[in-house]
Amino acid sequence: MPRIRYYAAAAAAAGVREEHVALEDIADGGGTLGSLLRRVGDAHAAAVFRAAVPEPPAAARSRAAGIATAPGSAGAPRLDRVISRSSFLVNEVNERDLGRPLAEDDVVDVLPPFAGG
Repeated sequence: MPRIRYYAAAAAAAGVREEHVALEDIADGGGTLGSLLRRVGDAHAAAVFRAAVPEPPAAARSRAAGIATAPGSAGAPRLDRVISRSSFLVNEVNERDLGRPLAEDDVVDVLPPFAGG
């Protein structure tokens, strides 16, 4: 089961530092890095819409300004948006090919831009 680790803004958006996704859950996308990233981005985006918690004032202001935020992480951007701007490591090696097949024991790191980079 591939492990995905989130750093900085990605961890804030996901609400967790890491999670596991079963290969069979991304098999319809070919079991690739891209299908894993779509799966977690979609799953966390869906959680935004399912959240039944009152919206904090800061999130209401962000929403009014057109900035999507994740529940439980006041001011954090949505994970799918962070992923769209991130770089990735697979087993500690930079990976740009979203078509790269994943294996059961792979570790994927999501690295959002740091310091405005």
